[in-house]
Amino acid sequence: MTTASVADIIFWRNKKLSAAVLLAFTLVWFLFEVVEYPFVTLLCQILLISMFIFLIWSYIGSTELIHRKPPSMNDLRISESTWRFLFAKINWFIMKVYDLSSGKDFRLFVLAVASLWILSVVGNYFSSLTLLYIVFLCLETIPVLYEKYQGELNYVASRSGRDAKKLFDELNTKVISKIPKAHVRK
Repeated sequence: MTTASVADIIFWRNKKLSAAVLLAFTLVWFLFEVVEYPFVTLLCQILLISMFIFLIWSYIGSTELIHRKPPSMNDLRISESTWRFLFAKINWFIMKVYDLSSGKDFRLFVLAVASLWILSVVGNYFSSLTLLYIVFLCLETIPVLYEKYQGELNYVASRSGRDAKKLFDELNTKVISKIPKAHVRK
């Protein structure tokens, strides 16, 4: 079996794997949102089961029944490069937020503010897990639909982009350009 890339899953080129991923996410969402199974309880039960498995494995692994030794402490340790990668991504995110809020690209700033405001309004009506599930469903369906209806969507998007640019230019000339700018004293 060949390894599947993320694109194969998103574009449903590997239908069995894409369906399995969708089913797993749906099951997790159903477990936590519909059944209201507590996450902490599930986490504790997974840790308990894994502790019992390691205990039994260490006892049976010392005999000749299983020809594989249990993992050592060094096998379970997270490497330093993983932590470096994680902190580099966090630093990159902080720098992007700072760069965005510096006001260098005003259109991008307005787009970010509007997007965050819309997300906060939508977040009032859905739980975080439901929002993540909706985002996952969009990631699973939108690329396939775009691939199928690419011509029509490109036409509508270009027309909407022109209309949005015209509306923003009108807003800029009527409102934003009339706001006085503060002078910096040296």
